[in-house]
Amino acid sequence: MAGVCVWDRVPETTREDLLGQLPVGEVWGIGRRMVKRLNGLGIVTIKDFRDADEFRIREKFSIVQMRTLLELRGTPCIPMQQERETKDQLLFSRSFSEPITDREKMEQVLAIYAQRAATRLHKQQTEAKVVTAWAMTSYFNEEQSHQPSATVSLSAHTADPVVLTKAAKALLTKISPGIRYAKAGITVTELRPAGAQQMLDEFASDQETKQLGALLEQVRSEHGSGAIGLGRAGLRDGPSWQMRREMMSPRYTTHWGELLTVYAK
Repeated sequence: MAGVCVWDRVPETTREDLLGQLPVGEVWGIGRRMVKRLNGLGIVTIKDFRDADEFRIREKFSIVQMRTLLELRGTPCIPMQQERETKDQLLFSRSFSEPITDREKMEQVLAIYAQRAATRLHKQQTEAKVVTAWAMTSYFNEEQSHQPSATVSLSAHTADPVVLTKAAKALLTKISPGIRYAKAGITVTELRPAGAQQMLDEFASDQETKQLGALLEQVRSEHGSGAIGLGRAGLRDGPSWQMRREMMSPRYTTHWGELLTVYAK
């Protein structure tokens, strides 16, 4: 079958012959130990297993094997697990190319990450209720060890980049100048679909009513991720702490501009 089999299109006589030839161990979820026990009951092939008494199989093994048997008979018992539409959290984190030792640069880090989180939330049409910002020194820095973090529970679910940025900056008071921080990150949690609950006008931020987050996303999609930002995240010059990517391998399979070029002579 060249590695591909559309089971419903296989003639019934062919299917019966195949099931009668394939050992029961070929069934997904039946391991070597179970094969020995099934063989002891006279069940050697997949056909033997399919035609066995389902209640006996449940008694000797478990309801899982009973459901597998019924699936072989064409009775749906194991529903397909659908991909969740909403993720539980979003994480934005990177190691620095050079350590950060002051609050000014750390503020820029937090602003950039928080606004990236806002952009992602807008793309997947979700909102967050909790923002956690953290930083850490290198595992190899034995002289300094510091892992500060700050968690802010927002007044309402939001994807507003201004609100998320302000919340992330709660970490700054815990940053100790002179400490060589090697990594930092932002995590937004308690996500829900955008607009799941209408917000009263008194609690809605001005930026949110003006769709500032959507505007930032549109500008970045048209002109690049570094084209616009709020506060220190909008500085045109690339931050010195960002990861160096000069030696990054080409992304042949994910970016059109980096497709591998092959010449034939």
